[in-house]
Amino acid sequence: MNNQNFTTTFEVEQSPAEVFSAINNVADWWQGEIKGNSHQLGDEFDYRMMTFHYSKQKVVEMIPNKKVVWLVTESDLNSFPNKTEWNGTKIIFEISEKGNKTELRFTHSGLVPQFECYGDCSGAWSELVGKSLFSLITIGKGMKVF
Repeated sequence: MNNQNFTTTFEVEQSPAEVFSAINNVADWWQGEIKGNSHQLGDEFDYRMMTFHYSKQKVVEMIPNKKVVWLVTESDLNSFPNKTEWNGTKIIFEISEKGNKTELRFTHSGLVPQFECYGDCSGAWSELVGKSLFSLITIGKGMKVF
């Protein structure tokens, strides 16, 4: 289907609490400059990657050890004609137990194939979530992917 949100999933040996903690330590896994807080409901933070990406996120849902949702309130994607394409999208982290493992399901709700940035943005999320966040969860240190 061409209207699906970008989603990626992985499993780890660590507990839901460890996964939840890693997600909320944004500066430890999301590369670029982070300003603000991301640890409590209502917190806001800015993300900037050099001159080509800026976005502002607000924590709009937080269920300890289960779910975190950020609403993108501002964006400036300099590499694309529609620089505000992320505005109003949601970045969702869902944590669940699967047997003796913890599953993290990441969804950027609203990031769909029709977006100009879909290819680049979904590729970046795959690297950031699948490598850097995974590394932070499993070995305690995020991985530089860009």
